[in-house]
Amino acid sequence: MWRGRAGTLPAAIGALCRALPPVSRPAPETFRLAKFDRPEASLQIWRLLYSLLKQIHDGGWTEPDTIGTQIRFVKSVLRYHGYGRPEFYQLPSDGSQGSRELLLAFSWLLNRISLLERLLTVNRVKIGDEASVCTCEDNLSNSWKDRTEIALEPCLKREVDVRYLQWLTGRLRFQWRSLHVDHQEQCKLLHKIHSYTSGCHMDQTIGHFSVTETDLIRQPDSYKQLLQSLESETSRLEAFLEWKRLEPVYWHWMVKSRERTLPDEREFCAAVSTITEAVKLKLSDLKYHCSHKKNGMHGLYRLVFKDKCSASKTGFLSSVSKEPITNVNATEVISELQMEEGTLKRELKQLQEECRHKLDEIAEGLAGVICIPPMKR
Repeated sequence: MWRGRAGTLPAAIGALCRALPPVSRPAPETFRLAKFDRPEASLQIWRLLYSLLKQIHDGGWTEPDTIGTQIRFVKSVLRYHGYGRPEFYQLPSDGSQGSRELLLAFSWLLNRISLLERLLTVNRVKIGDEASVCTCEDNLSNSWKDRTEIALEPCLKREVDVRYLQWLTGRLRFQWRSLHVDHQEQCKLLHKIHSYTSGCHMDQTIGHFSVTETDLIRQPDSYKQLLQSLESETSRLEAFLEWKRLEPVYWHWMVKSRERTLPDEREFCAAVSTITEAVKLKLSDLKYHCSHKKNGMHGLYRLVFKDKCSASKTGFLSSVSKEPITNVNATEVISELQMEEGTLKRELKQLQEECRHKLDEIAEGLAGVICIPPMKR
């Protein structure tokens, strides 16, 4: 039996489930079973976490051969985001128990990384060709700082072979170059589609077709699948709005203890209370930033191709956010990003100098050891 004030708890859990992608959608009963640490809910929540995080970090969802692969992936992603409960990482790799710990980790993700919002963004039906633009200085610096601290924390607790770090660096550079080449190829293909279909679009502010619109012209029957995707997205958005209205009921249910509270349960409630306070702080910060909004481009922009004559008037990018449409020239974005790149390079050089001084101080305390600095490239 569900317990809630005037039946709002079942509505809150139901809205939460409906806001999730269909491939990942659990039964509302799973959350109740997990709240009471029932083992039959463990595998379901492991698979839920795996499918959701896979969509965010890997761009898709594929079923692996074993549950152990799913569990290792979920633990690694949560460690990357900074989840620090040791009880979670001590859960067995067969997924036989720990449903309450998994429910707590899921709730933490709802608050920490705005899980639902990111899933809605990743799975959004894209009609036009878009590009993500962000020149907000605070977002760039804070996200870089947070991820750096999270990435360095495990390395500080154990010794790491320098050769392994060098191998990781080389692998990262290779993947970065491959990604850059793929992105260049994608830009070339987009340019061909935009230039060949120039003047065909009914909306003259755009003037050309996107990849999706071109595909609809080539295969008219595919509009049915697109319509189904739009209807599914609409229903998820409606469920998300209902969830935001009923979200406090969910956190109240998570914090509320049973009549006989065990010491495992007190720790669980304390952890949920911490998350609840973080939610309140996040909402207050959001209100403050909305009232003190700084100038800067942020969000998704539709790519619009213009010739050299009209580019200076209408620009290359048009906003697809809820705000009034604004045109942004691609050269302006490149210029601002180059300025940001210069700032980050100066910060990197300063940090390298600080690390070099610290290493010199450490080397002075080592008797009989000769330290040779690495060669500059």
